[in-house]
This record gives sequence, structure tokens and C-alpha cells, in this order.
Amino acid sequence: MRRSVVVLTLLSVPAIVVGQGFRLTVESIMRGPDLVGTAPSNVRFSADGRYVYFAWRSPGVDTLDRDYRVAVAGAASPERLPRNTVDTIAMADGAWSPDLRREVVVLKGDVWLVERTGAKRRLTQTPAPESDPAWSADGRTVYFTRDGNAWALGLEDGALRQLSDVRRGPAPKKPSDPTGEKKFLRDQQRELFDFIRRQVAEEQMRADTDTVHTAKPLYLGERQSATRLDVAPDARFVLVTVTERAKGDSLEGRQVVLPSWVTQSGFVETQQIRTKVGDAQSRERAALIEVATGKTTWIDSVGTGERNAVGVGISPNGRHALIRVTTTAYTDAWLAIVDLPSLTTRVVAHLHDDAWLDGPLGATAGWLKDGETVYYGSEETGFAHLYTVSASGGAPRALTRGAWEVQQVALAPDGKTFYLHTNEGDFAQVHCYALDIASGRKTQLTSVEGRQDVVVAPDGKLLAVLHSTANHPPELYFQANQPGGQMRKVTESTTSEWRSFPWLSPEIAMIPARDGARVPARLYRPSATPANHAAVLFVHGAGYLQNVHKWWSSYYREYMFNQLLASKGYAVLDLDYRGSAGQGRDWRTAIYRHMGGKDLDDQVDGARWLVQHLGVDSTKIGIYGGSYGGFITLMAMFTQPHVFAAGAALRPVTDWAHYNHPYTARILNEPQDDSVAYRQSSPIYFAEGLQGRLLICHGMVDDNVHFQDTARLTQRLIELKKENWDVALYPVERHGFTRNDSWTDEYRRILKLFEETLGGGR
Repeated sequence: MRRSVVVLTLLSVPAIVVGQGFRLTVESIMRGPDLVGTAPSNVRFSADGRYVYFAWRSPGVDTLDRDYRVAVAGAASPERLPRNTVDTIAMADGAWSPDLRREVVVLKGDVWLVERTGAKRRLTQTPAPESDPAWSADGRTVYFTRDGNAWALGLEDGALRQLSDVRRGPAPKKPSDPTGEKKFLRDQQRELFDFIRRQVAEEQMRADTDTVHTAKPLYLGERQSATRLDVAPDARFVLVTVTERAKGDSLEGRQVVLPSWVTQSGFVETQQIRTKVGDAQSRERAALIEVATGKTTWIDSVGTGERNAVGVGISPNGRHALIRVTTTAYTDAWLAIVDLPSLTTRVVAHLHDDAWLDGPLGATAGWLKDGETVYYGSEETGFAHLYTVSASGGAPRALTRGAWEVQQVALAPDGKTFYLHTNEGDFAQVHCYALDIASGRKTQLTSVEGRQDVVVAPDGKLLAVLHSTANHPPELYFQANQPGGQMRKVTESTTSEWRSFPWLSPEIAMIPARDGARVPARLYRPSATPANHAAVLFVHGAGYLQNVHKWWSSYYREYMFNQLLASKGYAVLDLDYRGSAGQGRDWRTAIYRHMGGKDLDDQVDGARWLVQHLGVDSTKIGIYGGSYGGFITLMAMFTQPHVFAAGAALRPVTDWAHYNHPYTARILNEPQDDSVAYRQSSPIYFAEGLQGRLLICHGMVDDNVHFQDTARLTQRLIELKKENWDVALYPVERHGFTRNDSWTDEYRRILKLFEETLGGGR
């Protein structure tokens, strides 16, 4: 019998491939950023457009992320900035004035006015932080949020005005009229004393002529807060979203307690984190506050069933408010217009999905500059596309269409152009397009193979592009804002050691599935001679994520590890199984009510394809992955024991009833309402089927997939008297490991598992 529950010693496994000075070993690969480098991130233009700022680690210079900038003109090298300097520099991502000559930004909690030249002026200096700056229609007043209320600041006279009066706590009650003896005594006092009668008259006069306390406050309950406020350009209304927290440690929503085992104090310390699926969740309501009177009108008439409502924004012309209402079952959403000041309400778009609403544009909605047109994203054709609809209602207009996805949408400050990131023409690439709203003409701006994440300069003339390929991490480039413009490279983030190895661009194969679908896959062919006729399937995490593409993978350690496996004679297959991103709505929702159904079938069909086409021995196939990939690995080992001889499940979900609500309830509904979906989707119910060799690895302070998942499965396996399984625990690691030694230990164990079980000890 073979079984161990806690394994913490490092395993020594020879696994060396030398390439021009680089040793392809588990220990080398798992150095992560210390080997590969850290790509630029948080790319932004300065307000004057002269510089691009970004976070980065210059190879051989930085050990932590630092702030850098580079001049857009000339061929200057990136300049490292002193720490925290960037917190005081105005970027071009603030709110631009109606004439586009100035912007307002928040720097270190205060509001600043910034000219196109970069000159700036402080507008506020308060202990309380301000946020969400915006402009009046005439550009003479700035709005912002402070202490849960909306404020207006005149730029010419400096006059500060509070527009909303949102307060915490119960509304005060007026004293009730006395009765009985108390009423007799009050009336007697008024009858006998002129002094009392004058007091009563003066109080009434003050109330009738009060010109200060004329706006009625909005009182919120103990668990309520105003989480978003949007001021109309004419300051007549404030659109407010109120969030009510679920009751915390109670029967309605019991928080999970997470222990920390290795602490500075030497004691086990705990923290409360998320609830489980099916627990009470926060709720949202939207309301309009009339500034002059303080009158609050809740927008509760839109939609049916239990639902949440959030304020999207007030139109640039101040005539309408846009509200998004979503059912708590995630199947329906309504975009509603509220006319101002009449408060007439109508639905202009109703989105529905029999499974659940989501996709790359699931939260996309807003106003065009005309103030009479709403834009939004929808998968109504089966793919995420961009639509507009009139505020008065009517048929929507599709701005994009086709069997491909719009993945990101940004409206240019002048309101004339949408900048889109799409996978049009090749699901394995992402390019940037400019869409002229008036004509509907769409122009492709980038063309180099891979992925391009683009930020447009404030004057619209230059693109800052994060470009990556399948075998090189993202780097910063500059390109003129024109089709197919030449890109000028700004950064090189990788180390010379990493660049010395000939890293592969994995082959993309389309694997035929049993239901006729073609499943995208990355294929790593065995490079050892002779091959060992064994294969490993890598399963990416997150479920809704794309990993089969021609850009740099977020699973870059696994990308390198898969090449290590190939160098030892394994064929490696990495599928974008059903439920993955990048393939449209039907692919996304194919796992509804049954995770471990079609997504697992795709893995099995992939294994059979390897046997048929690459000469893999059907008795020598393994599988591994983390998070959702760990879940699929468990389902494979428990329900397909004749297909998979070995599996490594990393930080796996073992019972979906213990995962979080927003993710799980969309796919499986709630456990108290759909126990069948949870039973057929949770590995813990199928543990009796384990026959092959299983390794489970889990961080003990995982705040996403809690360590309790592995603890419960461990007890289940013990009670079932199962053999050939091991558990490795990592006492200081959360869901995403941060220590190189933890990564190394984990992947040495995975390699040892496959070598001993599949590879014949090559």
C-alpha cells in the first residue's frame, strides 16, 4: 500500500537539457521572473503625451517592480523613477473637459486640474480622499465624490457645494403628538402662557422659512453604503448605487475562517474571507437624487425576479440616466433609460441566456457623446459584439458582427472612435481596431503576429503597444496610429540566460471531439530520440480562460515545463476545452450544470487523438493542472481510470459547494436549489473510482480554493481505503505560489510522478 498525507522534503530528480548555456531543469524553470523577467504593465501616457509610464523590472537591475518612463520622441532608453514619484504625475486617463483642453485627475487622494501642456493645479487638499472626478456641461465646474457624497467645485470662484446628503444610520423620527395627561399639560401651557405661544409660533416660522436645510437627506442602513455616484452635467440629479452587504457571520452568510500557520507571532492566526456559494450575497439598488430637494427615487420597476440594479451613468446632455438591472440567477439583464426630470422609465435592451450571461463584454455599457445613444456588449449572435441603441428605444444597431469576439472596448475622449481588441480572423491572435462610429468603418491598426494590448496617446497620434508572441513575453513598443504602422521596440524584459535557449512556439492542432466539435490545442511533440511513447495533458485553470493562442501564456512556467517533458520524450497536449474563452458563447456555456462533463470529454478525446496520431501508448497517459485544471485532473483520475494512469491535481476544487458564489452559482445554480448539478460536478463524489497514481498539492493559506477542499478529499480517500495517492502541503502559499522553492518542490514531484508511472524513468 502506498499513501502519504504530508510530504515536505525536496525530491531529487535528474532532468537536465542544456541549450547554449541554459540548463532546462525544474529548478531553473521555476525561478519564474528571476529567469524570464517581468514584462511592462500599467502602461499610461502622461497628460501632455510626451512620456509613457509603466511598471517594470529592468533585467539585471531591479529585483522588485519599479516605475519607469520613456519619452515618446527620439530613441531614449527607459528611465527609472524614484519610488512613489508616479503618484504625483498626471496621466492621460482622467476625465477630459467637454472641449478636450483640460482633464481632472486624482493624485494621492486630491483632485487636480491638468492642462494639455501638463501644467497642473491642485483643486482640493483634504484628509478625506476624493474620487471619480467629472465635468459639468459648460466645463466651469468639477464634480467628485468624497465621504460617500457628490460635490461640485466651481473653477472660477472656488465655490464648493455638496450635491447629495447621504447619511449612515436611521432617519430621525418626528416627535409624536402627546396623548392623555401629556396632551392635557401641553395644551394647558399654551392656553395660560403668552411666552409658550410665542415660542411655538417662532419655531413654526423658522421651519417655514428655512432656506438652508431644504434638501432631504438619504439615510442608509448599517450595512448599506453608496458605492457609486454620478452627477448630471447640469447638476440637477445624482445617480447613486447603494450596496447592502450580506449579514456577515450569521446563518444568512457565514464567512469562512482562514488560518495562517507560519506567523511572526508563533501563534496560528485567522482571518475571515469570502462566503460559500448559496450564502446570502450583497445586493445593489439604484436611485436618482434630485439635488434641489433631496428627493430620492428608487429604480425598482425594471425587470422581474430577484435582481440587482446599478447606475451606469447619466447622459452627456443630462437628459437621461442609464441603469443596468441583473437577476441574481445571472440569466437576464435589462438596460433601462430614466428620463430626466420626468423619471419616466423604459427598457431599451433585454439580454437573456438560458445558461448564464457573461463573456468578454458582459459588463460593457455606456453613453455616446450625443447623449441619446447607448452602447453595450452582447452575445446574442453567439459571439461577443458591440451594439448601440437609441435612448428612446427601438431596434439595436450592430457595430460589429461575425464568428469572432470583441474582447475589449474603449471610447476615445472625443467620442468619435471606439478602439477594439478582437480575435477577428484568427482566434489565436488579438489585434487592435479603430471603429469610426458615424460610418461604422472598422480599420485594423496592428498586424504583427501575437497579441497586442494598445493604449492610445491623448492626441490620438501614437499607440503604446504591449506585444507578445508564443515564445516571448510582452514588451513595450510604439507605433503610429495608422494601419500596419512599424513598431519601435522600447523594452527587453527577459534575461540573457533565458534568451539563450531555443524556446518553442507550440504547434496549434484542432482535435476532433466525439460530438463533432474541433477543440483547439497546443501540441508539444516529443523531441527526445527515441520518444518514450508517453503523453501528458496539461489543463489550464480558471475554466473561462484561453491558453491556446499565439501570444505569451500566463502559464509560462507550465509552458517551459511542457518543453521539459517533450525533451524527455513525452507528447504534451494543452486544450482549450469546453468552457474556455475565445470561442464564443456556446463554447463558454457548454459546461452549464455539469462541470466535468464536456470539458472532461475533450481531455479524453485529446488523449485518444494522441494514441491514434502520435503513436502514444494508451497505458502511458498522464494529466495535470491547477485550480480548475486540478479539478479536471481529479475528475479524470476518478471517472476515467482506464484513460489516465497518473495525475497531479494542484490546488484543486474537490467540491463545488465549497467554492465562491459569483463564479459557481452562474454555472451550477445554487446547491440548495440544484443538488444534481453539484453532485455530478464534484470530484469528492467520485473518489471511489481512483485506480491510477494521484498527487495532490495545495497551499495551506489558499484564499481562493481553500485548503479545506483537499483536507475533505484526503479524509474521503482514507475512508475509502484508496492507495497510490500522495498529498504535498505548502504551509505559506496562497492560491498562486510566490516562492521559487515551493514551485520547484511542486514540479519536481510532478515530474517524478510521470517519470515513475509513465516514462520508464528516462
